[in-house]
Amino acid sequence: MSASSNMNWDRRNVLRAAMGLAAAGGLAACGSNTGRSGGGSGDGLVQYFHAYGEAGVEQAVKRYAKAYKDANVTTQWITGNNYEQKLFAALLTKNAPDVFEFHPQIQMVKSGQVADLTDILGPVKDDFNPADIKSHTVDGKIYGVRMIDDPQFLFYRPSMFEKAGVEVPTTLEELIEAADKLTTSKVKGIFLGNDLTSVDRPLIWSAGADTLTADNKPAFNTDAVAEGLKQLRGLFTSGNLLLDAPADSWDPSAFIQGLTAIQWCGMWAMPAMQKALGDDIGIFPFPKVGSAGKQSVYNGGWSMFVNAKSKNVEAAKEYVKWLWIDQKQYQEDFATSYGFHIPPRTSLAASATKLKSGLPAEGVKLFNEFGHFDNIGWTQAMIAAFWDVIANTVRKDGDPKAQLDACEKKVNAELKKLFG
Repeated sequence: MSASSNMNWDRRNVLRAAMGLAAAGGLAACGSNTGRSGGGSGDGLVQYFHAYGEAGVEQAVKRYAKAYKDANVTTQWITGNNYEQKLFAALLTKNAPDVFEFHPQIQMVKSGQVADLTDILGPVKDDFNPADIKSHTVDGKIYGVRMIDDPQFLFYRPSMFEKAGVEVPTTLEELIEAADKLTTSKVKGIFLGNDLTSVDRPLIWSAGADTLTADNKPAFNTDAVAEGLKQLRGLFTSGNLLLDAPADSWDPSAFIQGLTAIQWCGMWAMPAMQKALGDDIGIFPFPKVGSAGKQSVYNGGWSMFVNAKSKNVEAAKEYVKWLWIDQKQYQEDFATSYGFHIPPRTSLAASATKLKSGLPAEGVKLFNEFGHFDNIGWTQAMIAAFWDVIANTVRKDGDPKAQLDACEKKVNAELKKLFG
């Protein structure tokens, strides 16, 4: 992913989609070209992708679509910020896409926005990571096909650690101490994203808590999470945290340019980092918070959904089946030829040669040992409510427990809407 991506939308916005489903307004990226004029041998289909930062992804996606013979598939490559806002605005119009990438969120199922894909996934379900199937399942039906798994870690420069006499941290205290020792007049100790929301869920998981319980009750409002927020506030005021970086944490440029010794980022950025820094890169999970905590790795990623309100649902399902279930060579190409991602299909993950050694193999190991997946019940509105907690306690000096209590009220109201 390149540093020139002020033009690129902010990946963080979508990985932690902040905007509600009610986003309104037109979609400039759409224009009047819906791609439905045909020209292929069947129905015209439109698919939406966010603008991946890695070079070559757009060309690859369009190449796959062109190879499909049963419909003329047009790709809308959505640049700029707020992909999710633009997507949900478009879904309210007659120019809505037939197929789109996003993350599993239960309100899309409850509102009838996404089609049930159990019939196309059922026969190959056992070849997908069970956690990816679970995160897309509601009442026994599967509503999306996972395309890539994107584990996220703390990347560090071993040479800088050695020079400062720092060991790899396993607790939040150790991480904060390390950031202090690593900070110099030219380099900040650590970068966690410009507003720290990138580490929202890792903070919860590493404190031994969770977003929601198995029966959909809030599970994040604990003393350990409150203590973790207090510690992050200390880091925020210490002068050891990189703030206002040229690009956010999804982009490796701050790390590559030597602005920080440690950066939160995703496995997708490994090729760009290796090209710039060679072997001077290591990774470790988000450290444990409090005595009952455990290190955690956030597994983001992207999934393909079919718009249930499309006029071409069956044709769209056929296309999704062809590309994301039948065409294994395209799936592996998409996962490993540009940035590094883990294929959600266990057979492909096992055979992907680029992930078998070195840093990517270490990433796969941490993903398997410490990985947490999206909870389909943890919705946009809940994510935004927890981001408010981070803004009000870490960036401002609000009381963590009071902020968590307020967040719990908001989350309960959302849960009531969804589950009664």
